[in-house]
Amino acid sequence: MTPVFCTIVPPHVLDKLAQSEDPALSRPARQTLQRDAYERTHRRLTTVLGAPATPPPPAAAGTPHRTIYDAQHKTTLPGKKVRGEGDEPGKDATVNRAYAGLGATFDLFLKAYGRDSIDGSGLPLDATVHYDEQYNNAFWNGEQMVFGDGDGEIFLDFTIPIDVIGHELAHGVTQYTANLTYFGQPGALNEHVSDVFGSLIKQYTLGQTAAEADWLIGAGLLAPRVSGVALRSMKAPGTAYDDDVLGKDPQPATMEDYVRTGRDNGGVHINSGIPNHAFHLAATALGGHAWERAGQIWYDVLTGGELKEDAMFAEFAALTVSAAKARFGDGSDELRAVAKAWEQVGVRTL
Repeated sequence: MTPVFCTIVPPHVLDKLAQSEDPALSRPARQTLQRDAYERTHRRLTTVLGAPATPPPPAAAGTPHRTIYDAQHKTTLPGKKVRGEGDEPGKDATVNRAYAGLGATFDLFLKAYGRDSIDGSGLPLDATVHYDEQYNNAFWNGEQMVFGDGDGEIFLDFTIPIDVIGHELAHGVTQYTANLTYFGQPGALNEHVSDVFGSLIKQYTLGQTAAEADWLIGAGLLAPRVSGVALRSMKAPGTAYDDDVLGKDPQPATMEDYVRTGRDNGGVHINSGIPNHAFHLAATALGGHAWERAGQIWYDVLTGGELKEDAMFAEFAALTVSAAKARFGDGSDELRAVAKAWEQVGVRTL
């Protein structure tokens, strides 16, 4: 198991902001990029040298153990403890949203898939809020969640979208299961899996069907001045934003527009649009609650033991077809929907 440092805002977005002539936009973006680089390096060193702290004991089976910390606009983690499991809500809405988001994530994985926390063994869920000043990101560092408050110009508080919380925690689930390499197509699949479960957590919390869901990742995160609705769209990749400052959403929806780049770990936040689109197509074709059938198939692949760390899109797609057949039967609606979805985005299922 190799923990990776995963952020919700892609580097290409922050790079674009950092080039702005307006210091109110460029300064926070540059500071965020610098902080992300530091945390990424620190994560690698911790992985090599070993974490200094003894991990806390797991919670009682089937119950969450949440702790929220306040960094007080500094960068020392985890910060000051401000809310523990079972504590009543306080006056800080950010703390309350983080606590609720951790709980919603725990609930989906437990009730829909029988998974006890991120690691399947009751791992305590820790989160730090109010990280740094004008920090334009949220991340999973292999051990905990961290949320910035945003700069107020482009990004608002990163605890606002519950799917952002679910997305980052799902990186932890991948870490403890398939451990997909964070580069190229395996890295895009890593991001894709987090988008899938982030969206499902939001849908589960709202009680939405696949038809009712907006399929947006990070809706509510962009400030009013931004011409856009979210960071990504699973329904229509490439349409989440088109802004003078941020530029245009670069995600492709099919393999025809696959982006080859060395940036962003080989485009992990960009090309994830292709499998994202496939999942949306499969889930909406099946209808009902997306976590029950399409989500179950994806969860089966993630946890089934056959998904390799360096899996490419076609290998992942083939495993979803096999999982659909194994769980729902040959000739089933689920098998047909999954196979057709991959065909529609141009991914062969081997």
